[in-house]
Amino acid sequence: MALKYRRIMLKLSGETLMGDQQYGIDPKMLTYYTKQIKELIDIGVEVAVVIGGGNIFRGLSAAESGVERTQGDYMGMLATVINGMALQSMMETHGVFTRLVSAIEMQQIAEPYIRRRAIRHLEKGRVVIFSAGTGNPYFTTDSAAALRANEIGADVILKGTRVDGIYTADPEKDPTATRYDKISFRDVMNKNLRVMDQAAFALCAENDLPIIVFDINEPSNLRKIIFGEKVGTLVSNI
Repeated sequence: MALKYRRIMLKLSGETLMGDQQYGIDPKMLTYYTKQIKELIDIGVEVAVVIGGGNIFRGLSAAESGVERTQGDYMGMLATVINGMALQSMMETHGVFTRLVSAIEMQQIAEPYIRRRAIRHLEKGRVVIFSAGTGNPYFTTDSAAALRANEIGADVILKGTRVDGIYTADPEKDPTATRYDKISFRDVMNKNLRVMDQAAFALCAENDLPIIVFDINEPSNLRKIIFGEKVGTLVSNI
């Protein structure tokens, strides 16, 4: 079977790294994601990753603790670097070559973001982990994923969640919620469906970059998507 997507941006939430824990990083989840990504690399897919930091620190909730918003957002960016380092270490343990790239300069830990260099890493079969968001406060890691995906010429953004797509309402709270097989960027934004932030949707809509929202906890889903099977919800300019 031919690959439908050859260069992907995989967006993971930091919370998924907690596993069954209340906070932090569960090594089992790192191993799970590593095996998922390695399977794609082995069949020739170029993989970029953006991972959130909510398992360690969430900037938006920092105000409740008395931390100023901008400072809190920078703390959240550093949390994504920690997650990126953990994922990089686990992948290299499993023989997957990676590069950790940071939007905030920290030479001893990660490469600075240089677009052409990042693309070259992908072309050489290395997994590129983009950390520290966009490097700016007031932007989420969803926005960072959309920005970097467009910059590197990704074919699609794959947003892994714990539900199997986008619903008319939160399926964990509303049992009558129904799932969309596909939906336009315009409708997602007009209906204010909070799967990703509006800035990320707007950027992808402007550049005609599709997003697939899917259940990351089903091991076969990533492979199915890469080969063109219908999984989750497709968001595009339909």
